[in-house]
Amino acid sequence: MINFRYHVVSLTAVFLALAIGLVLGTTALNGPVADSLKEQVQSVSKDNSNLRDQQNQFREELNRAQDFATEVSPALLNGKLTGRKILVLALPNTQKYADQVIAMLTVSGATITAKVSVQEKFFEPVNDVELLDLAEQASQPTVPAAGLPMNSNGVETSSALLARALQQQPAPVSATDLTAVLAAYAEPGYLTADEVDGKAPVGGAEATVVISALPPTDTNAGKKNQAAVTMTTQFAGTDRPLVVAGDGAVDGNLVAEVRADPTLVKTISTVDNASSTQGQLATALCVVERVVQGKVGQYGLAAGATSLVPKAAA
Repeated sequence: MINFRYHVVSLTAVFLALAIGLVLGTTALNGPVADSLKEQVQSVSKDNSNLRDQQNQFREELNRAQDFATEVSPALLNGKLTGRKILVLALPNTQKYADQVIAMLTVSGATITAKVSVQEKFFEPVNDVELLDLAEQASQPTVPAAGLPMNSNGVETSSALLARALQQQPAPVSATDLTAVLAAYAEPGYLTADEVDGKAPVGGAEATVVISALPPTDTNAGKKNQAAVTMTTQFAGTDRPLVVAGDGAVDGNLVAEVRADPTLVKTISTVDNASSTQGQLATALCVVERVVQGKVGQYGLAAGATSLVPKAAA
């Protein structure tokens, strides 16, 4: 007959067996199994250390590559754009490398006539009507509104007016009129016109560099991307040298849009790694090729690029 004493003895036996198992298990682990686990931990730790060292090495190599590009830039660029007047349009989110691109152009001897930073507001679809009105209001005697594409596209019309004010024209644009046009767009926050080397913006640019970033991702991204293309085509005109220097060529950004367009890709040059020193050097070389040699090319690391730099400069 099973009684209380039987249960006590049974439970005692079970706990004793568990205790013996724990002791034996611990003893076994302290032997070969424990040694194996220790070796594996040491191996993983060593691998991590090696990977960390490799990462540091890659970072150092990248820094050295950028230093190399900076050091060789005078030999590759010096004097190749002397006397050439270049306009720089910096689209939103490009301030980190816009000035570096300008520095490379300066090494080449180029005169930067103006650096115009275009704000996100310029590409917002809701501001289209205001931009149409502003193009009419901002016009000046030497920057007339006559002949502008007066349609329902405010970005196109305003871009055409700005291109007329900033680029080389048969009849020179007066400094007063240029200042008035830029102020008309700067006051409501559509752009800022910065001094370059302490000099105020001037007109008369014979070529334009448009610096772009990664594309927007909000609900109006498609319209904003198209607006950037529209602005760019107005500054490219029919025969004006223009280079787009961007950060990558992902779907929707300006570099990708130019390369995907069978017409634009024949008239506008692109560089897709302008956020790096190598890409900034490539941009200046691309401007040399476009302005001096009259050639169009696509350069960088992303899809659509034919090489890292123009072949003539390789």
